[in-house]
Amino acid sequence: MRRMTMNVKKINRRKTQPAADTFSVPKSSASVSLRDLRMRFELPRKDFSRLLGFSERAVAAWEANEPISRPAIQRLQELRRLHEALARVMKATFVGVWLQTPNAAFQGLKPLEVIERGEVDRIWRMIYEVESGTPF
Repeated sequence: MRRMTMNVKKINRRKTQPAADTFSVPKSSASVSLRDLRMRFELPRKDFSRLLGFSERAVAAWEANEPISRPAIQRLQELRRLHEALARVMKATFVGVWLQTPNAAFQGLKPLEVIERGEVDRIWRMIYEVESGTPF
């Protein structure tokens, strides 16, 4: 009987531990940070979720204080850096519009589509060229 009681305690202990793929920051600060970043990009949730690479449902849950997964935290950090860099080469309020506008430098694709395709390096190269004064 004692052995059975110990096994139940181990099972209960496992259930209370946070999942390995979630980031355990205070719920309110993580969701506020995510919402703040979305507002900086001035994108609706649908487009922000495309930029982030996660479902719109996941973004809504995170904004409602659900734990944010580690991959999403990493992606948010990358997007924060990208926004800061874009804000150096254009007005910060124009970043969201620019992301959704077809661009000849990207063969007519919207920068958001370029990022979705996993080609964010093209955006970083453009930022570098604009900052350094290198002609296209």
